[in-house]
Amino acid sequence: MTDLKLGILLWSQVGGWPEMLDAARRVDRLGYRFLWTWDHLLAIYGDPHQPIFEGASLLAAWAMATERVRLGLLVAANTFRNPGIVAKSAVTLDHISGGRAILGIGGAWFGLEHAAHGLDFGSGFGQRLDWLDESVAAIRSLLDGDSVTSKPEGHYAFDGLRQSPLPIQARLPIMIGGSGEKKTLRTTARYADMWNAFGNAATLRHKDEVLREHCAAVGRDEREIARTVGCKMVIRDREADARRVWAEQMAHNRTPEARWDGPDEAWIGTPGQIVDEIASRVEVGFDTVFVEVPAPFDIETIERLIGEVKPLVDAA
Repeated sequence: MTDLKLGILLWSQVGGWPEMLDAARRVDRLGYRFLWTWDHLLAIYGDPHQPIFEGASLLAAWAMATERVRLGLLVAANTFRNPGIVAKSAVTLDHISGGRAILGIGGAWFGLEHAAHGLDFGSGFGQRLDWLDESVAAIRSLLDGDSVTSKPEGHYAFDGLRQSPLPIQARLPIMIGGSGEKKTLRTTARYADMWNAFGNAATLRHKDEVLREHCAAVGRDEREIARTVGCKMVIRDREADARRVWAEQMAHNRTPEARWDGPDEAWIGTPGQIVDEIASRVEVGFDTVFVEVPAPFDIETIERLIGEVKPLVDAA
């Protein structure tokens, strides 16, 4: 028996606030464990200058409108904010939500939004991942009630920083998004409680093996890190109908079909096809699935995933 854990990520581009609020409440009522949104300042699909909301503000509003679902960014761009502010924001969300916050974070990748907002994008991906490692180390210490002082050679300049209040949760989870084998997975092994990745079963199996090696190298029990996989999804009785809905969603987001991420990330089809996709990931240890839902939000897929597909996966 499997206990499939599910989360919904509501795209923060194009959709209006009433639609986002209604969908968040529905996700909570249906019994999903997680509710996510992006951390982007420009739209990342189609025209970058389409409307998009800021993620941390959405989470605070959703925290007041929901009761059970856990809340987080999938994932925060480390380059957007000072890590001390990130920790303070996560703790504030934890108190607003009654202990339901998750701190998702990654190295950041979208150069255009950094340039447009005057944010430091660093010299390259490697440097941003070095910043991420330093940042997550500081955040973990702050969330645990410790004092943080930066090393002289570091990117940040904390000087005896300690924060109050602490989270409601005894350990507020940190989730790291990304699968870079040299740096991202090493940081994950050191500090993360959750790890989010994309890919088919073979890719995920390989990445998981690399993570286990990093855990062994730093003396971490790899079982302490939850494995989660992300995807996009449309469920209909016929695959052709599912693909039509997906095409309509992409057109609404001004995204051509060529921008689709392919079958490793876009699971489009019948309930049986979706069960097969999920089961292949569960087999290699990824028993948590986060589904990205573009605006206009596909309520049928949201309802059928937890009401129809999850029982089939759990019973397999």
